[in-house]
Amino acid sequence: MKFSLTSPSFSHQGLIPAQYTCDGEDSSPELIWSGIPGHTKSLVLIVDDPDAPDPQAPKMTWVHWILYNLPPNVNKLPAKITVDQLPAGTLEGTNDWKRTGYGGPCPPIGTHRYFHKLYALDTILPDLNQPVKTTLEQAMQGHIIAQTELIGLYQRPDKT
Repeated sequence: MKFSLTSPSFSHQGLIPAQYTCDGEDSSPELIWSGIPGHTKSLVLIVDDPDAPDPQAPKMTWVHWILYNLPPNVNKLPAKITVDQLPAGTLEGTNDWKRTGYGGPCPPIGTHRYFHKLYALDTILPDLNQPVKTTLEQAMQGHIIAQTELIGLYQRPDKT
């Protein structure tokens, strides 16, 4: 079975419902994965937006959520998950709001793409003390055995 990531909250390349954004509850969508390689020791989830601040002139990739050391026997995260509901052993990284946890889409202009990237690793990473994405990616180097992604789209409603 192919390693895959899906969500009952939105389809691949589909619109992310407002409840999972700054225009709603700003809570995480449900994520489900399957086809985890048999020798996986941990999973990493990174959610980011390469279209910040403007899809017509992107200047940076904005990081929305980082989780690592997700156990390989877990195959989903429920919607609206809180830190105390994370699977045992799961650690959080620091997003671009300089905090841990999920920060939903909140694009200042245009329709942005939100990449939900899931990596299967052949190791359990040490506690990296709430790493930023680049630190986590460095620690993952040489340990990625599979990866998959789910892309959602979001544009803020016109407030005029």
